Amino acid sequence: MLIEDLAVGPLQVNAFVIAAAAGGEAIVVDPGEDGEIILKALERHNLTLKLIVNTHGHFDHIGANRFLVEKTGADLALHEADQELLSRAGEHAARYGLQTVASPDPTRLLADGDTVSVGGLTFEVMHTPGHTPGGICLYGDGHLFAGDTLFAGSIGRTDLPGGDHRTLIQGIRRRLMVLPAETVVHPGHGPDTTIGREKRINPFVGDGA
Repeated sequence: MLIEDLAVGPLQVNAFVIAAAAGGEAIVVDPGEDGEIILKALERHNLTLKLIVNTHGHFDHIGANRFLVEKTGADLALHEADQELLSRAGEHAARYGLQTVASPDPTRLLADGDTVSVGGLTFEVMHTPGHTPGGICLYGDGHLFAGDTLFAGSIGRTDLPGGDHRTLIQGIRRRLMVLPAETVVHPGHGPDTTIGREKRINPFVGDGA
């Protein structure tokens, strides 16, 4: 699997370019900003962008949606419960003195248990609310793209509108901590980790929590 991680925007969101191999079709997960940089990564690997997936609707994860949709014609997917967040992203960004580009409406609404398939790769949609009502992870081929659900040594914040700490904790423990220990976790911010590492050391959801 080809995975390129691009830290974009002022909040350094991890935007992931994912494909089975160079020269094929690609998924981009969480194009938070810097659409030109993401587009250049696609071109560098000779990839055709077919699908954009937002793991949730917060402004820092969606800022290049419109640019990439207009440049490539890719579909845009989001969990159905985060449509309002997506539509109000500009308002939320302004609260922090930041700006974002309004996203187009999603062309596909995701639900728990759905699959997304592009270029020979298939990922399961895992609904893991708590950071936002519609937060999701994508799981497949030993990789988990976790958005702001799970981080290396931490979890997503739950003090924003729509957040719920107990729901987030339960979802991580029941859905993510049962995955194989060697599963590579690609979070929405910060470095990669593994499920095994988080079971050992994560103070919120690990074995010692």
